[in-house]
Amino acid sequence: MIDLNAIQAAVAEHGPVVRVVTAGVKGSGPREVGAAMLVWATGQTGTIGGGTLEHQATQAARQQLLQNQSARLTHHPLGPALGQCCGGAVSLVSEVFTEQTLNALANETSYVRQVSGATDMPLAVRSTLAKARSEGSLPDTTLKDGWFIEPLAQTQRPLWVWGAGHVGRAIVQTLTPLPDFNITWIDTASDRFPDVIPENVTPLTAQNPALLVPHAPRGADHLILTYSHALDLELCHQLLTHSHQFVGLIGSKTKWARFQKRLTELGHSVTQISRITCPIGDPFMGKHPQAIAIGVAAKLLSTQEEQIIRRDRTA
Repeated sequence: MIDLNAIQAAVAEHGPVVRVVTAGVKGSGPREVGAAMLVWATGQTGTIGGGTLEHQATQAARQQLLQNQSARLTHHPLGPALGQCCGGAVSLVSEVFTEQTLNALANETSYVRQVSGATDMPLAVRSTLAKARSEGSLPDTTLKDGWFIEPLAQTQRPLWVWGAGHVGRAIVQTLTPLPDFNITWIDTASDRFPDVIPENVTPLTAQNPALLVPHAPRGADHLILTYSHALDLELCHQLLTHSHQFVGLIGSKTKWARFQKRLTELGHSVTQISRITCPIGDPFMGKHPQAIAIGVAAKLLSTQEEQIIRRDRTA
């Protein structure tokens, strides 16, 4: 699986880098399919194993950078010539990654490219991709007929859920199975959380949760669901001065009207205040916590899809 964050960090620090990945293994090999390293002019990170194999691949990658070559597929028997006793053979794909390459992959779930030959995408590759889409899964790392498929490690959206009451619990329970979100869950005391918290959820406690707002990632999503109207208002106030993608507030139209008046008095403009969504959820689904959670999940996912569509239109 390609870790775009790691490649992005390497490109930002070193400029274009070559990623060398084990695309196929026959017999015994030093590393598994998908093992990769990043190489630049003066260094490298990661490993494909194999001693001499890795050294030769590193040297070839640096030549590839100098010559600005596109993706290369090479095959390497593992035997005495390489000082190997594995007795198998590996196929390596080496390709240059730049900011432009990374931008092109920003909204993709897999990276499919031709690494040898000069043919259209084979039926076997199309079938593999279609099967993954129909199952709602990512394709396996696969080299087929000169085409290489790799799933991309997905960047999760940071979501901060403020409040561990009935609605907060229902929302976390609904969103946790989705791979889209990295959830931070905040409340005023540890005993307000359920006994079992999902592994991919980070609980935080603070006597005054609003003081945590500056520590939230810039551009994160926020759902305000606390037991206190005063705390809800303070969180809205603080989040309007902090970079965010989405802020949703639980409450009635009457509560929101009062909040708009108070936020105006606190110095926020009508345009700023309008970035808060209140009430959250779909009122036609009712006020049951699980119904609210389903409506909120649908809103967050649709917002994400709208952002992708807008990026595609402006690309």
